Amino acid sequence: MKKIGFLSFGHWSDSHGSQTRTAADVLTQSIDLAVAAEELGADGAYFRVHHYARQLASPFPLLAAIGARTSTIEIGTGVIDMR
Repeated sequence: MKKIGFLSFGHWSDSHGSQTRTAADVLTQSIDLAVAAEELGADGAYFRVHHYARQLASPFPLLAAIGARTSTIEIGTGVIDMR
């Protein structure tokens, strides 16, 4: 049986026209993305972590929040970049 998931890089920018202007925006949108993916039948939601960058630097609070809103999707980190 094939499984399908996604890897989110979690970039955000306060530039004009960006839909993710703050870190709070990217966290909220990441949770919403995982919930929607589960509703559509995806099996996995993975988030890239890039320490000391403007991406999602601390994945485990995010994964806990996603776990509280989902019930069947597998969640985890796709890459943890520790320079």
